[in-house]
Amino acid sequence: MTLEKRRIGKTDIEVTTLGFGGAPIGGADVSPEEMTEIIQRAREGGICYFDTAPLYGKGVSEKRIGEELAQVPRSEYVLSTKVGRLVALEEGSPQALTIQYDYSYEGARRSLEASFERLGLDRVDIVYCHDIDIWTHGDGQPEIFETAVKGILPALQDLRNEGVIRAFGLGVNEAPVCSQIMDLFDVDCFLLAGRFTLLEQDPLDHLLPKCLEHHVSIIIGGPYNSGLLATAQREQATYDYKPVGDALWEKAQKIRQICEIHGVDVRTAALQYPLLHPAVASVIPGSISLTQLEENLELFHRPIPPALWSDLDAAGLARGIA
Repeated sequence: MTLEKRRIGKTDIEVTTLGFGGAPIGGADVSPEEMTEIIQRAREGGICYFDTAPLYGKGVSEKRIGEELAQVPRSEYVLSTKVGRLVALEEGSPQALTIQYDYSYEGARRSLEASFERLGLDRVDIVYCHDIDIWTHGDGQPEIFETAVKGILPALQDLRNEGVIRAFGLGVNEAPVCSQIMDLFDVDCFLLAGRFTLLEQDPLDHLLPKCLEHHVSIIIGGPYNSGLLATAQREQATYDYKPVGDALWEKAQKIRQICEIHGVDVRTAALQYPLLHPAVASVIPGSISLTQLEENLELFHRPIPPALWSDLDAAGLARGIA
């Protein structure tokens, strides 16, 4: 099975339009055998882009993905990880790991070296500065932002110039900080989680046009909005990893109803909608099991009638993309 590939920014990196989000497998009770099956099936399904981070399972995701890709020729896949949230031993405990923020210049290099060790690799293709948004840091974000601008982002720029990495950008949960960084650095891409989806389209106003202008690519994480677009059961639905409010739940159900009129699974629409925009290079849902991966692959390839997009736009539920 083949998947379309799209280029990352001005680089020569090409990622598949469907990628593999490595967050869930970091915290899931996945056996080594199932992990092997998941990665093998992803590659058989045409996926060549894998994303991970030290945060995911406190390094477990990096270790699992690194182990499974060890036997794959390095030229056959694109790998991204993140810096800024370091895995460290808890003081006084030789085994307990904790996550610490470090957005300094040297922190970027230390984090990347630790990632190389967990991955069992000597290079990754894309590195994202992880979570310098208000969504993560609240009132402390301005100070975090300034530290990153003076430290971790210049480090990533230098690492790219040195050829240690091939591309860099941010991995965040909100759009405005991406626009700010584009004014300061020649970034290649952003991993934006949950903010440009079938449910939310604010980035159409400013961020996505600016990305096209600057030749910066967007990778979409959380296309199901942390589960809201993946379940019809209210008690199971979450938004931004919290119980969903009434207004968003009702909007999601209206989207689902219009999808059903067209014979389309709402998850199929959620996976394919962001890719209608030319700035978007890849959508990377997480897969916690082989079954979930199989479902994502199958849903991604289902046809969608253009009238669905028109009807969602006319209903004021999901904006049309010219």
